[in-house]
Formats: sequence, structure tokens, C-alpha cells
Amino acid sequence: MLQLKWLWKYMGSKRKLFVVGLVLSAITSAMLVVNPRLSQMLIDNVITPQDTTLLLPILGAMLLVQIIRLTLRYLMVVCLEKNSQTLIDDVRRQMFKVIQEQDYHFLGRFRTGDLMTRMTNDLDLLRHCTAWISYMTVDSVVIFLVTFIFLLSVNVKLTLCLVIITPIIMIITRMFSKIIHPMFIQVRHKLSLLNTVAQENIAGNRVVKAFAAEEFEKEKFEERNEEFRDINLKTTYVSVKFNPLISLLSQSLTITTLLVGGIFMINGELTPGEMLLFNSLTWALSNPLTNLAMIINDIQRFFASCQMVMEIFYAQPSIIDRSAAHALPERCKGDVEFRNVSFQIDGNVILDDISFHIKPGQTLGIMGPTGSGKTSVVNMLERFYEPTSGEVLLDGENIQNMYLSDLHRTVNPAMQDVFLFSDTVEGNIAYGAENISFEDVQKFARIADADGFIKKMEEGYDTLIGERGVGLSGGQRQRISLARALAMQPSVLVLDDTTSAVDMETEQYIQDQLRHLDFLCTKVIIAQRISSVQDADWIIILDEGKIREQGPHAQLLENHDYYYHIWALQNNVDEGGDDVGA
Repeated sequence: MLQLKWLWKYMGSKRKLFVVGLVLSAITSAMLVVNPRLSQMLIDNVITPQDTTLLLPILGAMLLVQIIRLTLRYLMVVCLEKNSQTLIDDVRRQMFKVIQEQDYHFLGRFRTGDLMTRMTNDLDLLRHCTAWISYMTVDSVVIFLVTFIFLLSVNVKLTLCLVIITPIIMIITRMFSKIIHPMFIQVRHKLSLLNTVAQENIAGNRVVKAFAAEEFEKEKFEERNEEFRDINLKTTYVSVKFNPLISLLSQSLTITTLLVGGIFMINGELTPGEMLLFNSLTWALSNPLTNLAMIINDIQRFFASCQMVMEIFYAQPSIIDRSAAHALPERCKGDVEFRNVSFQIDGNVILDDISFHIKPGQTLGIMGPTGSGKTSVVNMLERFYEPTSGEVLLDGENIQNMYLSDLHRTVNPAMQDVFLFSDTVEGNIAYGAENISFEDVQKFARIADADGFIKKMEEGYDTLIGERGVGLSGGQRQRISLARALAMQPSVLVLDDTTSAVDMETEQYIQDQLRHLDFLCTKVIIAQRISSVQDADWIIILDEGKIREQGPHAQLLENHDYYYHIWALQNNVDEGGDDVGA
């Protein structure tokens, strides 16, 4: 019932349409007994006594009732459909907003395929419930009750004979509901797993092909597909066991009407018109009971899907703007400082007592072996994660006191793993930069050494590219990503192995361009190449989350530690001091 309360609460002002739709459903359902009543009058007052006085008035009344009912029915569908579509549009918008505002912890908990299932299949079930199941339930209840009361007024004995079977159907339906609910939760879970496999396969298609793993992926998909099929079949088998039994009990009403009603008519306790009336309305007692199993089926599916939607709907990010947060000035200086920053995830130490200071316009280089915490430093700076202890300062102030949106506009990354949107090249570069001119887009593309290959494309900057930059090389995607970051003219530019896929000559050109930007910009460069960081003002070497070395290039070479070892390998220099590259 919690799901129904949430849905009702979230409808807000849209409840009026929903209530009007259900009221119209109740009215039109109640009207179904009118024409059978008029038919009874036609038999008993016109045909049997052969008196045509009331023939035309009764036929006109029957036509008028049908016209009014169909008109109200049309208005009911309009009200419920408008309400459901508007409601689901609002819920979907809110879910998307919630997902956009979540932090890395949330995205690590939910798979992409699972989130997509919640925003599509589960929401469609919510719409199905509000637009169809709601009025089907009202229809069934009203038709049964109105018909029962009306038939009682005609003949109590025959009516009681017809409805005596109702408690049996209720008991069977209750048993069915208890069995089917957990099964629909399993169906929902298996669908989520299936969608996840499909989504990951499509997103990672290049990796699949590169490792010739098509058959493995087919087997994995087939396994999930079979699991989904099996649980659906199991659920269907349970349904088909109950449905025939309920249908049989419901159809027994027709037999009861003919048998008992026939005896009553022979004994003079029932007129031919009343017999026709009962025969005409038997379906109004049996159909609601038959529909009951289907309605319970769909309601259980609704409960399972609604629970999944609510889990996202009410998800709260752990990293939010604090109550004392304030806006940043239009442009920050770019003074970055880490003070004794430590970071842990589930008890695992990622960063341990990290401290450094970069002045505005300076460049910081970060190196270290895989898993040493390089990217975590950047995540701390962009506040994707919160430090376990210590402070991250921007222009001398803790970044936790700043609006997240302002911080993210001030600190912009160009990552090694590039994501490009399904848009034009110009659209991808201008992404996030408000009111940027085409000339500026070209300028930043030239700085990133992307202008040349872009102009060679069939439609230049208007060329459409895929969501992962399909048709572009790794180096081309990285350069477009760099141009996108530069277009924001950030106070702090983060380059996370951004030039790893370009040649040395291109990298040298980009580094030279970055040194001569026409706006003040502090740069943080994470790299594996010595050439990427050797001109930095300060270099730190991370190892197992700690700073192992730090200083400028020349000082680190004198230490003869990790940095020197990497420099020697990349420059083909014997660590004893002899150049072996000659």
C-alpha cells in the first residue's frame, strides 16, 4: 500500500483529473444496468401484452442512454490518459534529475541497464496502472455491486443463488496474489540483468570485437535471456492454473441463471422480461470476478515496479551543497591546495595525508604506478568524493563551502576515457559553454590540435559523431575532449592522461599551446609519460596513496628514485648513467 500512497501523494494537482476519470468510470459502469432494465420493460410491457404504446419511448431511451454512456466513457479515457501521461512525464523528469544530482557512490551501486529499466519498463507499468488498471478496478467493483443490488430488487432468491459462489472466488484470488507477488519481483530483477548485459555489450562493443569475445557475449546474453524466459514461463504457468478455475466458477453463474431462473419462471416467480434481465446481467456478475485475477496480476507487477521507481525517486546524494555554501566569483584565481587529505572507501586507504600547493597559473604534474591514487586526487579536487580527513582548498577556501555547480564550472577535466555525445563536432566542443561563438570553438580546437582533422571531415564542424566518437581515432577523441574542456575557460584544467593516445610531436604542440593560453589557468596533469610533466612547476609521485617524491623535474632526477627510473626507461638511459640509445 505504500506504493499507492506515494503515487497518490505525488499526483498533487493532477488528482482532480484522476478522480474525475474514476467518477466517470463509476457512472458509466452503473449505467450498464439501465438498458437491460429497459429491455425487461420492452418484453413485459410491449411485446408480451402486444401494446406498442411504449415501444418508441423505450427504444429512444435505450439509444439516449447508450449515447450518453459512450460520451462519458470517452471523457473518462481522456481524463485518465492525460493524467497518467502527465504524471509519468513528471516522475521521469524527477528521476532523471535525481540521477543527474547523484555522486559516484550512487552510480557505483546501480548498473546502467538497471537504471534504464527503471526509467522505461517500470515507468510504463506505472502509467498502465493509473490509466487502465485503476478504471478496470472501479469498473469491476461498481458493475458487480450495482448489478447485485439491482438484481436483489428484482428477485432476491435468484440473486443470492448467483452470488453464493463469490466468497470462493475471493479466497482463490487471495491465494493467487500471495504466490504471484514474489514471482513478479523476480521477473523484474531478471529483466534488469538482461538489460544490463545488452547495454554493456553495446557500450563495450569495441572491446568485445578486439578480444574476439562475440561467442562469450552471446552465451552470457543467452544465459540471462533464458533466465528471464524461465521466470516468465513459471509466472505464466501459475497464472494459467488459477485463471481457468476462476473462469469456470464465474461461468457457472450462467448455468445457475438458466437452471434456477427457468424453474422460477415455470413456477411463476419470474416474468419472461425478468428472466431476460437476469440472463443479460449474468456477465455483470461473472466478468468482474474473471477480471479480478488479471487485475491482481497487474497490481502485483505495479507494486514490484513502483518499489524500484521509488528507490531512485527518493535516493539522496551523499555530496550536496551545504547550508552555508556560497557562489564563487565570476572567475577564480586557481590557487589549489591539499592539506593533509586522506580518503578511504570501505576501510581501504586510497589517499593518505596528501599535501601540496599550486599557485594560480602554475602546473602540477602527478605520476605514479597504477592504483597509486592519481585519479582520486582529481576526484577530491572536483568534489566527486569527500576527504575522510583534511581539506581541499580553492583560492584559500575549503571547496565544501562552495556551490557544486560553480566548482564544476571552475574545475574542468579532459579525461583519457573520452565520452562524446551523439551530436556535431561543434556541439561536443561547445558542450557546457554558454553562448560560445563558432570562432571560439575553432580557436580552442586549434589549441587542442583538432582543427586540422576536423576541417578534413565531410561536413567539418557540422559532422555528426557517435556517442563514443565512432569513426574517430583515440587521439582525435582526446583532442576534441581537450577542446571541450578549454572552451569552458576554466580556472583549473585537469588533464588525466589526455594526450596518451597522441604522438610525441602533437603532444609537444599541445603543451606549448597550453603554456600560452589567453586566460589564467592552473593545470593539473596526470600522466605516465615524463614528457607530459617535465615542464611542470611541481611534480608529485604517488605510491599506495602516499606522496613518495615531490619537486621539480631536475630535483626528482637527482633523487634517483621512481621518477628517475621512469625517465631512464622512457629515454633509453642506463640507470648507471650511460646513454644506451646511441
